[in-house]
Amino acid sequence: MSGFEDADTEETVTCLQMTVYHPGYQRSGIFQSIRFFNREKLSSSEVVKFGRNSNTCHYTFQDKQVSRVQFSLQLFKKFGSSVLSFEIKNMSKKANLIVDNKELGYLNKMDLPYKCMVRFGDYQFLIEKEDGESLEFFEIQFTLSTQPLLQENNWLSEPIPECGGYSSSSTQNNSPVEMGENEW
Repeated sequence: MSGFEDADTEETVTCLQMTVYHPGYQRSGIFQSIRFFNREKLSSSEVVKFGRNSNTCHYTFQDKQVSRVQFSLQLFKKFGSSVLSFEIKNMSKKANLIVDNKELGYLNKMDLPYKCMVRFGDYQFLIEKEDGESLEFFEIQFTLSTQPLLQENNWLSEPIPECGGYSSSSTQNNSPVEMGENEW
């Protein structure tokens, strides 16, 4: 047999494509610790944290308005499914996380849709999941947008007030789940 026939079959890897936007991205160096356009391979057991604390967060934002740990992503596999999914959890006590039209308070979590808009403060993340076969690893790839993502993609059909909450017209059943501090 040739080396080609003996070679292990290469598994595809689940990848989160994350397009990010912040109005001050050019002048402030907010995203200086993020490597854009490179796929970063991570262990499937890893909880990926985003925030300003470089000791605990995998991806950091150089911005005092961001919590030490703003939010986290964790990979999981639904019972009876071979497809990997992600949960997103708000880790900030001072800012709610908005996933599409759902507002997550501190320690609330929900399943991450295949394609969604995640927002807090002036930050906008368009997250799209590409399915893969590997159960050992997943990848994250960042792209920087120079334009606001909400306008670019006509993401929301209803205005959001600056203060207070809003109701969602979405019919999806991705409701936030309230969590205790030691739960994930």
